[in-house]
Amino acid sequence: MAKKIGTCRCTFGGLRQDFATGDIEMILKVHKDSKAKSKKIAESAKDIDLTLSLEKYTEKRSLDANAYFWALAGKLAAVLNISMEDIYRQYVRNIGDNFEIIPVRDDAKERWIKNWSSKGIGWICEDLGSSKLLGYSNIICYFGSSTYDTHQMHCLTQLIVQDCKDQSIETKTPHELELLMNEWAEKQTG
Repeated sequence: MAKKIGTCRCTFGGLRQDFATGDIEMILKVHKDSKAKSKKIAESAKDIDLTLSLEKYTEKRSLDANAYFWALAGKLAAVLNISMEDIYRQYVRNIGDNFEIIPVRDDAKERWIKNWSSKGIGWICEDLGSSKLLGYSNIICYFGSSTYDTHQMHCLTQLIVQDCKDQSIETKTPHELELLMNEWAEKQTG
């Protein structure tokens, strides 16, 4: 397994070929907020073979949006007479694009589920039954909201806002919600 050297935000700047050697160079333009990180990465990466893996950049969620979610979860839990944690877990299952289905050896299922679930309240595993691999079961593993990007946090917030409205619990206006969801992005550029 490769050791991670670092992560920084960048955009693809193109390819360039050295016609004398035939080597191809990949150009990555570093985002202004990642300049210091990129210098450290460049120092660590000097004169070694690397494996490059690129991912689409997504902004992390706003901590204020997270606090708002939990405030609403508390109000909804009181009205419905169920725990905030149960409410949260149900929403985690309904977000979409926040899980992996992993084949796990049958004799390791309980340990896998215990370890995954120990990461937090929203880190949920469910046994989907036998895998096509003999002696394995497919386990759906949900990621908790601490890993959510802005879009996923927006979905989580919209789900609880709608349920709160259905129970006549006061929520922020759509404009206030939009401001809340954009707050983190604004802090990054300010």
